[in-house]
Parts: sequence; structure tokens; C-alpha cells
Amino acid sequence: MNESEHAQGASFDLDAIECDVLVVGGGINGCGIARDLAGRGYSVVLCEQDDLAAHTSSASTKLIHGGLRYLEYREFSLVRKALAEREVLLKSAPHIMWPLRFVMPHDPAMRPAWMIRLGLFLYDHLARREVLPGSHGVDLRQHPAGVPLKPQYRRGFVYSDGWVDDARLVVLNALDARERGARIFTGARCVQARRGADGWNCTLETAGHASRAVRARALVNAAGPWAESFLRGAARPAHGESLATRSLRLVQGSHIVVPRLFAHDHAYIFQNPDQRIIFAIPYQQDFTLIGTTDLELDGGDPRAGRITPGEIDYLCEQASRYFERPVTPADVVWTYSGVRPLLDDASGNASAVTRDYFLERHTDAAPLLSVWGGKITTFRKLAEDAADAIGQMLRDPRPAWTEGAALAGGDLRTWLDEAGRRALPADQFERFVVELQRRHPWLDATLARRWARAYGTRVALLLGDAAGPQDLGAEVAPGVFERELRYLCDEEWARTGEDVLWRRSKLGLRLSEAQRAQVAAWMQAHAPAPSLSDAA
Repeated sequence: MNESEHAQGASFDLDAIECDVLVVGGGINGCGIARDLAGRGYSVVLCEQDDLAAHTSSASTKLIHGGLRYLEYREFSLVRKALAEREVLLKSAPHIMWPLRFVMPHDPAMRPAWMIRLGLFLYDHLARREVLPGSHGVDLRQHPAGVPLKPQYRRGFVYSDGWVDDARLVVLNALDARERGARIFTGARCVQARRGADGWNCTLETAGHASRAVRARALVNAAGPWAESFLRGAARPAHGESLATRSLRLVQGSHIVVPRLFAHDHAYIFQNPDQRIIFAIPYQQDFTLIGTTDLELDGGDPRAGRITPGEIDYLCEQASRYFERPVTPADVVWTYSGVRPLLDDASGNASAVTRDYFLERHTDAAPLLSVWGGKITTFRKLAEDAADAIGQMLRDPRPAWTEGAALAGGDLRTWLDEAGRRALPADQFERFVVELQRRHPWLDATLARRWARAYGTRVALLLGDAAGPQDLGAEVAPGVFERELRYLCDEEWARTGEDVLWRRSKLGLRLSEAQRAQVAAWMQAHAPAPSLSDAA
């Protein structure tokens, strides 16, 4: 169905949905905004053309961090905001986010020690810390982090940030939004958005060409890498002018995963001769994650982002400058790439483009809010600012609420005794695992820990009335039971093997090609197709 046919009035398979706000985009920003708005009592619909976190939001470096390197670009406001958000996020979902200590080996040819100490002092003090310890110097000849490094790296610096399962963070926000009344439609693209004086008339369409009208008082454009093209296409006014007044720079960031390079639990931040940095991070117990790159994409479809041989060589080369055992392309077991939608600030260097966000309001007719840029660490604050803006534009402001609120499954304290509730978030998680195994002693310890990490307190919903291993259903692949797959279909919008193996989990790293195919076949046989019904 083409645009003119939509404009003349398509036949809809279901009655139109009426809502306060339609959010276009199911990445971290879109889901965060939907959650915040729904929690304020607005009626919300969110549509995502693919799976939740299918693109940029599942392809980050998995860090909740202030952005130490942004201090060099004098992005003090962004760093302060991100540092404050670290603490908020680590408390909100301790099962998918936890503290991580980073080691920076000192290379005098890169930056002098006094500059690093000054930067770390600012990093420690720009925002209040309750969960994370401060930075300090370290003798790498005596510290476990020095063991895998080349002997010339004798001195280093240790500081704190956090780790996050990025794709699950998106799903948790969507779950929380739904529990607060939002309607979430995946596999549903907004193919038309026509603006009136007091509302938007929109059309959602699935790949199977089912369509449904949505009438919203306000529209949020949180389409990430597609934010600009959405305004120039589906949301273009009938007379042909574009609502897009900003431009995005699409910058590809690629990562490689290799077998574990070190046994300790710290991560590394390495300085490169090109003034960039890369991280080497403990990943999924048996692997090391190395990234990222900054490769500018000129036009094209953001879906087409793929790691290049040059990016693989670059990451291997830079990591090998520090590790005693070289990292080679032959070591790589998995790669992924994401396209960052960065607000074009005319910076010549892609690495220098701001990671801050900008919320653009259009109020000359029905409210439109476009989200430009952003980073995963500041998504909650971005969502709060966006919900404030929507309330103002609708002349119906409602109070913020997400700071201090647990994300779906993150209320671990409800399972713990008084001592556990007073513990730090990382310790709360360990106590939660013990309590889960106490309540279900028949549950395999490895599976119990994986489910605790993935689902938090929502593991009770997954387990339901299961009283033993026999109640988990068939083992479709090693450690993957039908009960979990049905839960992911029913509760978390999973539709394909890829949704399960690479976003809802990273089980794809541990399963063979044949085992991954078994999971994909089960999903194809049992998962429902994307739907625009109210029960979706």
C-alpha cells in the first residue's frame, strides 16, 4: 500500500486506537519514554518496526559510564549527568547492571600521568557516589591486572563504572511500560503520521500488511538512526515540507568477542595512538569483549551496518599493543556492529561528536517531540526530560517518578531479609540467587544464576507452579527449556531464534550452529506473529 492510498483512507482490520502519546521507536530511548509517560498516567502506544533493541540499543559496549574520554572534549555537563545516572541505574536493576572496575595501563607516549590523575579526580567528584568506589593508582607488577599485559606497562590507574545487559535493559523498560498501561507493538512500522491542529492520525503496519489507525494527541519520534528519515518520510506534511530541522551523523561502532584473555574481574581501558580508546571487558564468563570503533557512514540504510575487515584488524592491533599474547582475527568468535545516531555538531572527527542528547519540540500544531542523539547511560534522564516536555506541550504536566524506582524484576529487596535490603546492589543480587535456590532447591545452580541475572524477581513468573525439572518442558537446546521460550514469547515479545539467542540472552555464544537452529525452529513453530490487536 503506497502513501497516497493511506492518505485517501485505508481499510483497517481493527478499530483505531485513541491515546495521549504515540512513541515511534523501540530502542532504549523510546521504551524509556513510554515507561515514564505511562507511569505518569498518560495513555501510551509504542511501535517498533522490528524487535525491541534490534539495532543500536543492543550493540553498545555494555557500559553504564560517565565517559572519561569526554572530559578531554570539555563535555563536563554530559559527564556530570552520566555520572549521576550511573548510581541511579545500578540501584534500579541490580540483576542486569553491576559495578565494574577499570584498569588504565599508563603509556607515557599517550597522556602524561598528571593529566590522567586530574581527569580521574574530576571523574570521582563531578557527581555524588554511593555505590561505586573512587580511583587510585596501581603497581601493575603486583596487581593481577598486570599479569596478561606486556612487561613495559608497570603503572596503571583503577577507577569505577558499571556494566549493563543493554538489550535486556530495553525489554525491562518495555515491560514496566506495559505494566503501567502502555500498549507495545513490535514488528509494527509507523508508515504514516499526519498532523492536525489537535492531534495526529497515524497508521501502523506489520510485515504481513495488517494495519491499524492510531489517533494520538502527541507524537514522539524516538526512531534512533531513522529519526531524520521518519520526519522526511512518514511524518512529512501533506504539502511536502519536511519537519526535519536537524541532521544526524550515523557512526558505526563495531565490537569483537574472543575467548577469555584474562582471569580476573577487572576491565581494561586502552589508549590508542589515534587519541581514541578501546575497552577489553570480561564477557559472559568465558569471553572478552573488545570495542569500539568509530566509522562514519555516508547515507544508506542503518540496517546495513556490518563490521569491516579493517575494523577487526584495528581492534586486534590496538588490543595487541597491550596484551602479551597477541589478539588476531582468527581468535574472533563473534562480532556485532551498531549505528549510533549522533546529533551533527559539525565536529570533523567522528569520535569527537557529542554523545549528549537534544529534545526538539514542534508546537505549531499537534505536539511533536523528536529525540536527537543520546547514550544508554543517560536514557532515564532523557526520558524524564521528554515526559516533562510532552506534559508541557499537552498543557497537562505531571510529576516525574522514575528516579529511585526499580525496573521490572529489579526489586530484589522484596525477596531479602532486613540485612539484605541494606546491602549494596551487587551484594543484594548474590543474596537473591541464594534465596532463589532455597525456594527451588531442585533448580540447576547454573540455570538458577542465569535466570536470576536475566529476569530478577520476574523469575517467579517464569517458574510459575513448576515443582521440578519435569515441569520445565523439553530441553530444546542445552540449558534452553520450553518453559523459558514460552515465557519469552508470552511476556517479552520474542518472535525469532535471534530474538532469544542474541538479545534476550547471549546463549548464541555457547550453542552450536545446529543447536541454534533448533531454537529457531521451535520459535518458528510456536511464537505468534506480530499483531496489532489490543492483546499484543
